[in-house]
Amino acid sequence: MTIFLYCIAAAAGLIYLPFLVVGYARWSVGYDMSAPRAMFDKLPAYAQRATWAHQNSFETFMIFAVAALMAYITNVNSAVAVVAAIAFVVARLLYSIFYILNIPLLRSLMFAISSVGSATLFFLSIVQANN
Repeated sequence: MTIFLYCIAAAAGLIYLPFLVVGYARWSVGYDMSAPRAMFDKLPAYAQRATWAHQNSFETFMIFAVAALMAYITNVNSAVAVVAAIAFVVARLLYSIFYILNIPLLRSLMFAISSVGSATLFFLSIVQANN
């Protein structure tokens, strides 16, 4: 199902959504091209959280991409798998928003939902491969 490939592409794009906020904050405080990482302590709190959301997005993307590719390769064809893949993408979008806005409970909930989405795809892929 090509939905898995679309979700991988969307998830890859979402990695950089929080970084747009970081870029705006860097520009606002005066971007130092000679030491861009040293600017972290000068950034406002929302931009620091956006940096962490950006970094976490890389970590979760690797797991999701493998899970979605497994589902694609093993030809998983179920509504549950589609919901899991789309839920991952939506949850990761909301995760970044809630992280930047400093709403930890909802951020953690979105992390859990996206993790369940990846785990579901792994599980369904293994079941499909064993059939």
